[in-house]
Amino acid sequence: MTVEEKFGQLQQLTWHADTGPGDGQNKECAELAAKGLLGSVLNLTGAKKCNDLQRAAVEKSRLGIPLIFGQDVIHGYLTTFPIPLAQGSSFDPGVVTADAETSAREAASQGIHWTFAPMADVSREPRWGRVAEGSGEDPYLTAKLTAAKVRGYQGTDYAAGDRLAACAKHFVGYGFPEGGRDYNTADISERRLRDVCLPPFKAAVDAGVATVMASFNTVGGVPAHANRHTLTDILHEEFGFDGFVVGDYTGVQELIAHGIAADGADAARLALGAGVDMEMVSTTYAENGKKLLAQGKISRERLDDAVARVLRVKFRAGLFDRPYVDEAAEITAPSAAARAAARTAAARSMVLLRNERHTLPLSPRTGSIAVIGPLGDDTKELHGTWASIGAALFPAVSVLDGIKQAAPAATVRFARGCAVEGADTGSFDEAVAAARAADAVVAVVGEKAAQSGEAAARSDITLPGVQAQLVAKLAATGKPLVVVVLSGRPLVLTGVADRADAVLQGWHPGIEGGHAVADLLFGKVNPGGKLPVTFPRSVGQLPLYYAHENTGRPFDPDNKYTSKYLDLPHTPLYPFGHGLSYTTFAFSGLELAAEVLPARSVADDGATVRAAVRVENTGTRGGDEVVQLYLRDKVASVVQPVRRLVGFSRVHLRPGERRTVRFTLGRRELGFHTNDPRGEFRVEPGEFELYAGNSSQATLRTGLILT
Repeated sequence: MTVEEKFGQLQQLTWHADTGPGDGQNKECAELAAKGLLGSVLNLTGAKKCNDLQRAAVEKSRLGIPLIFGQDVIHGYLTTFPIPLAQGSSFDPGVVTADAETSAREAASQGIHWTFAPMADVSREPRWGRVAEGSGEDPYLTAKLTAAKVRGYQGTDYAAGDRLAACAKHFVGYGFPEGGRDYNTADISERRLRDVCLPPFKAAVDAGVATVMASFNTVGGVPAHANRHTLTDILHEEFGFDGFVVGDYTGVQELIAHGIAADGADAARLALGAGVDMEMVSTTYAENGKKLLAQGKISRERLDDAVARVLRVKFRAGLFDRPYVDEAAEITAPSAAARAAARTAAARSMVLLRNERHTLPLSPRTGSIAVIGPLGDDTKELHGTWASIGAALFPAVSVLDGIKQAAPAATVRFARGCAVEGADTGSFDEAVAAARAADAVVAVVGEKAAQSGEAAARSDITLPGVQAQLVAKLAATGKPLVVVVLSGRPLVLTGVADRADAVLQGWHPGIEGGHAVADLLFGKVNPGGKLPVTFPRSVGQLPLYYAHENTGRPFDPDNKYTSKYLDLPHTPLYPFGHGLSYTTFAFSGLELAAEVLPARSVADDGATVRAAVRVENTGTRGGDEVVQLYLRDKVASVVQPVRRLVGFSRVHLRPGERRTVRFTLGRRELGFHTNDPRGEFRVEPGEFELYAGNSSQATLRTGLILT
């Protein structure tokens, strides 16, 4: 390969401007592909269009190296699944796998080879819009679901015609931006980087993820696109990742704005040297690479390594054997099976936050129901942020239509009441009148899709506009009030939840969202989802997460000089792991196979201990419970969280059924990293407490000692 051809393989351009700033690069894509000076294109969809451009690369260029086509297939392609944060609520790897398999099948049929998912970022900042795109605040849960989604996209061989190469993003620390503002600085200690941010990426690498994407933020003052410590020392050398790293949209060029690069040539030198193999959209590599190589500012060894990584993924994706997609087999609409999978995923991802006086489930024989709220008849916003092309082609099922189909004998009236945004209350009277005339009221409120996701930070995460006032008016009627919240992030529901008889957190549930909401409202499905993020009482509590450190002055309501607010309760509105059911469960018998273990054996020999807990359905209907196991390291050389999740299992139990759920704890669960940049990991002697139950506030407890 010539030097120009090598740098061409490291260039990705965009076909149009659906993501990110700037115009499409269609002309450049066609010209460079034919010259063999382009490695990848993003945002080109459709089997014929992809084949046409691929022919230019394969049949006109000197070497015939195929392009790899990438696309943001985040939670569905033609069939929109619930947003990833909602899928986190399922505590079910099967849900994320179903999404990935369905998405891969549809997208691959249209010529796409590579998806920029899953997002492996842990985030404890709900003001940050991209919290919608991840699995929540916990590294253990995020790691399990990230690995499952990688396997769902890629299968056992991502060269298969119904699979995609996956991309774990954003490497690393992107979920901890100061102030919750997207692209902002993230100042993270080495041990928090390793114990909180990195585990999901390690899980992705262990699952065989094809690619990794660099993040926009700094890590320790060094932008991720120029951070050799994270990209090379950790990702390549420690984790053994042999795929390629792609920069994010113009992320290499943005090293100039960061103030670490003087110009495009400097940005290219830093990014390629740090470990970014492919540049997305900006063109600093192609424009400056040959000169930098001649000047010795980029080594030939590093250039060849980057090219080899890109080609390796293309070979593994089968592109050299099958560069074209079968246009006759293109999938152009969601199948019945895909819709059924999306409906199941949405129902398993919703969380019942409140249910006073057994308001839910509603009876299908309810005489009249008022569906009220700006999202009640919506068929667009339910798709959520980062919905792919299916969102524009196939409207979502509205909650209104879902309720009408679930209760065909009921008189169902709809009143919007207000818009999602704005201060207009002129339609309140109509909504209140509809509520007074009904036997039950379902208020459907929340966010628009564009109010979460990339570049969608919110400083105020209460219900937008006057929706909270609308809920208050409806509550004042005295009619049974169910509030369905459709959002892309945890919202501050103080003053809303306590006025409602029941609250269902539906997230942005996707194409079958209305049916899924109705399935839960009428009891066809018993809710079993749990919160993957903490719901604060006020934005002033942020950041608020369950795995916090104790401090030297832990909260004491009777002592002013402890860690607390004067004007808020110390607790969250709803804790991580919380979620109600239409039945009840009891936990008992938390036991360990051994109560004492040598710490050295755990650290060196991989010795493990088995934990078991019994869970029983003590109610009158079958349902799902998520059994959660938490651990606290009471005394350590580096301060540890008050508790952290080390195991979970979603189980279905019939009324009266009892089951013993078992977990294995080993080196990874019992140890921690220090602040040593070389990645020192310790398993220390000491006392541990284990808690089992159905939320992060579980009280069933036992102890373990490492000697």
